[in-house]
Amino acid sequence: MWNLLTGNIVGMAETSWVGTAMRESVPWARTVGVEFVETTAERAVVRLPDDPDLRNHVGGPHAAMIFGLAETASGAVALAAFAQVMERATPLPVRSEITYRAVARGQLSAEALLQRPVADVLAELDAGRRPEFEVAVTVRDADDRETTGMTVVWTLRPNR
Repeated sequence: MWNLLTGNIVGMAETSWVGTAMRESVPWARTVGVEFVETTAERAVVRLPDDPDLRNHVGGPHAAMIFGLAETASGAVALAAFAQVMERATPLPVRSEITYRAVARGQLSAEALLQRPVADVLAELDAGRRPEFEVAVTVRDADDRETTGMTVVWTLRPNR
């Protein structure tokens, strides 16, 4: 697997570099303080600390923060799952759908789950197609209540 930080190949199971790579390459994540708790090729968990400056008119995290956290979690999974093809394809979000179920309070956590086997996506890419894959995200608040669900569809765009 390609490590974006060092330019070196690392073991396929090694994904500890993803949080650092995301903080360095996605200024928004660094600016708002996203914490990368766990990242594998199938799952990522990220957190957003409670910050009064990021709240909405009812005292919870603003919807833009919730969306951004969920999209960042999905991106961490995409990066971890497909880092081995970064020299020939770039993961990009295509579309997303979000459902706000309850007003969130306090610190947020987002769990992102890859919905398609990595091997299937790579087989499409190897066949010359531009594959798409879904990442399902659940956002929970400080009381561990599920407040938001989101699905992000990603693609691997071949590099030119």
